[in-house]
Amino acid sequence: MTDLLAGGHGDQVDPVAEARARDAGLAQFFLGDPQGWKGPQVAYEGGAAALKAAASEAGVALYVHAPYVLNVATTNNRIRIPSRKFLQQHLDAAAEIGAAGLVVHGGHVLKADDPAQGFDNWRKCVERLDLAVPLLIENTAGGDNAMARHLDRLGQLWDAVGDGGGAGVGFCLDTCHAHAAGEDLDGLVDRVRAITGRIDLVHANDSRDAAGSGADRHTNLGEGQVDPDALVGVVREAGAPVVVETPGGEDGQSADIAWLRERLAV
Repeated sequence: MTDLLAGGHGDQVDPVAEARARDAGLAQFFLGDPQGWKGPQVAYEGGAAALKAAASEAGVALYVHAPYVLNVATTNNRIRIPSRKFLQQHLDAAAEIGAAGLVVHGGHVLKADDPAQGFDNWRKCVERLDLAVPLLIENTAGGDNAMARHLDRLGQLWDAVGDGGGAGVGFCLDTCHAHAAGEDLDGLVDRVRAITGRIDLVHANDSRDAAGSGADRHTNLGEGQVDPDALVGVVREAGAPVVVETPGGEDGQSADIAWLRERLAV
């Protein structure tokens, strides 16, 4: 697998430059503050159309990550209702720049809630969305009432979004999150595909913490507690584009992309 399409998560001011700096064919970024509710903004000089043209000319695939505050699963109306609107705004903005997908976390319900309410909230959300680009739901690391931490919950979530007409819904598999959730990376790709039928993107991240810790703490590849061979195996078996969301900016992520390419070439 020497033709790996990979890149890093970087700044949105010039994603094409971010990709080139990492010797990469893709770039992932936020369109605004990941911890805020302000609507998406394209910071690239010339705006969305200019970024779309520049990325196309350079052959760089663009992926947008939705803000962390967004949670369409919750029973809290003050979060869920704005989250639906926010998600649509980010889908529309991602479409304007020609993004290959919008990544969003699966979210969670409150401690006293029945998780079934969260799955149903996801169904209702997907029914109402205009999926101008694929919506890639990402597995998460922790939380007892998370919608996409463990595979049994992921199965219930996928049943729900399927019922909601989720033809444009895809899946993003994060290796650190799976490790933190206590999922065995060996054979994970097959187990996920048995549920979702697809893996559209891989977030290849090592973990600073032990398996099952529930801690979402990324570190550079080969330097954490994820088995290196298992991590490479996930990337190889998924056969999907890869984003490294690891520390060290341009230098750290460039080294991690090279680390993956070297091992996948064997």
